[in-house]
Amino acid sequence: MQAFNETVGQRVVFLATGGTIAGQAADAADAVGYRAAQIGIEALLERVPGLAQRLGSWTSAAEQLAQVDSKDMSLSVWQALVRRCQELIDDQAVGAVVVTHGTDTMEESAYLLEQLLDVDAARVVLTGAMRPATAVQADGPQNLLDAVSLATDARARGVWVTFAGQVYAPAWVRKAHPYRLDAFDAGDAGPSAWIEEGQVRWLCAPVSNGDGLAAGYSRAAGRAAFLAAQRWPWVEIIHSHALADARAVSVLVDAGVEGLVVAGTGNGTVHVEIERALTRAVEHGVRVLRSTRCGVGRVIGTPADAFASAGSLSPVKARIRLALDLLSREGQLSSAASAR
Repeated sequence: MQAFNETVGQRVVFLATGGTIAGQAADAADAVGYRAAQIGIEALLERVPGLAQRLGSWTSAAEQLAQVDSKDMSLSVWQALVRRCQELIDDQAVGAVVVTHGTDTMEESAYLLEQLLDVDAARVVLTGAMRPATAVQADGPQNLLDAVSLATDARARGVWVTFAGQVYAPAWVRKAHPYRLDAFDAGDAGPSAWIEEGQVRWLCAPVSNGDGLAAGYSRAAGRAAFLAAQRWPWVEIIHSHALADARAVSVLVDAGVEGLVVAGTGNGTVHVEIERALTRAVEHGVRVLRSTRCGVGRVIGTPADAFASAGSLSPVKARIRLALDLLSREGQLSSAASAR
């Protein structure tokens, strides 16, 4: 991209990882039958009208970090993303990073980044698209413009997701619809801001939610453990439901699972058969976190609970938190869960 009037701390770096925003279909009218992760970031940015005007005095650069469908997100791509984001944040010339990402696991990557990055005054913004770049009315260009608006807003310190004109904190954001353009929401929390005509209208204090971090938790230490990991800890999600059969839990424990997140009914309640199996799992050294299968709300724990509460975290985010805890010798994240 063309860069003008470079100033320290006023550079936006676009990091591309693939996804629908980089998707391509044989027919421009086809918004479903496409292949994700086909078009490079330079070509994508060339399709964004008014990008130079939106950047204003900010300069820009673009890097193709990966080219994957986010449903296939891997540890190696996650590690590359965390490593490169932190390198850019540590560069005093860089004020913001915009990550283009597939929508299927965007909420997971955003939460991971928030848990591991030392952002300080910089901004890390994730965005993507529900329609491929070749669609007649592709939504990627507007989402990229909104991402630039957020990335260049000095109030937006931390990690954020912006989509369809709304801004979400990583701990709350979730993909709530399989194909609508406004596919994301944040449950009870709602959006943190709206982006209207290039302006960010904050609805609440622009502080990115570090949900799940214990007092004294070191992101640097957590990041070091994550980047050094040769494998992702084996943590599975199981659901509690009517007529539940606990054999799946037993099979996982016998196979060597390291952690289990149970998506319980209501306030994280667990079928008695599953509860018995989880109790045996804990006796075998398996870590357990209790979440809810409800789309909104949080699990309110009590000291009498047999298993730690994941609080407001969805099952997939609770899985990330537990896996990071297993990578940490201090186990500080789980102490936060126990206190919730």
